[in-house]
Amino acid sequence: MIYTMTLNPSIDFIVEVENFEVGVLNKIQKEAKFPGGKGINVSQVLKRLGTDNKALGFVGGFTGDYIVDALKQRGIVTDFVEVQEDTRINIKLKTGQETEINGQGPMIQKQELADLLNKIDALTADDVLVLAGSIPQSLPVTIYETMSSIATKKGAKIVADTTGEVLLNVLPNKPFLIKPNHHELGELFDVTIETIEEAIPYGKRLVEMGAQHVIVSMAGAGALLFSKDLALYANVPKGVLKNSVGAGDSVVAGFLSCYFHTGDVQQAFTYGVASGSATAFSPELCTQSEVEELLPQIKLTTM
Repeated sequence: MIYTMTLNPSIDFIVEVENFEVGVLNKIQKEAKFPGGKGINVSQVLKRLGTDNKALGFVGGFTGDYIVDALKQRGIVTDFVEVQEDTRINIKLKTGQETEINGQGPMIQKQELADLLNKIDALTADDVLVLAGSIPQSLPVTIYETMSSIATKKGAKIVADTTGEVLLNVLPNKPFLIKPNHHELGELFDVTIETIEEAIPYGKRLVEMGAQHVIVSMAGAGALLFSKDLALYANVPKGVLKNSVGAGDSVVAGFLSCYFHTGDVQQAFTYGVASGSATAFSPELCTQSEVEELLPQIKLTTM
């Protein structure tokens, strides 16, 4: 079973306002709300690709109830720990340019964290744990390191889609997959990375530091995959960019969905790139038909 972890989920409330003015009454022309969070995005794409999974994390209050209900309607099993305070709401205001106003999220109590860690302690060697997204301010920055250590001792595979020191702390536990983009890869080593050639040595270094597989997304320039004996480049298929939200999460979900069924890393990389591109070319998260339509365009090249 694939488990996704979203420590600080949200309701993403998207509003469109024409000619927004500060200090006066503004009326919304269009609005929508979705369950948000990187792990939750991975869960949704996995389900759309035909791969069952279970969503873990913290939820609370009426906003938490909305997230649980929304995921159940999408056929996703949840096993969240319920907390005392409300799950946050993130506002995305579209008025010419897009402005984001993100909530802080609830305070997590010691017993609530212990309850979640007990769920990880129940994982087995047949399981995958996806650690994705931000960490609530009330939790230590080493929480992903703690979770990955517990899961690794149980034999479970770890996927870490996070950044900076948080990601570096997970590497000693030999995560099955990590997925920095080229900007995040540069930040890890205090360098600027703009080209494929510049990314290669640092992607390989992450493998040397413990990661089993590293996908580096290069935006419109394609993507790279690094493993112990493998370095591959994948081109990006043709399409019109409509949406950047969830594209990286879709890469992770596409890779895992394919690998879960085939056990083939190269096929999984191709499917992951197609999934990320399909989401980028769609107003929402990708569907299976959109992903498979793009697959023939993607070619792998050994670096």
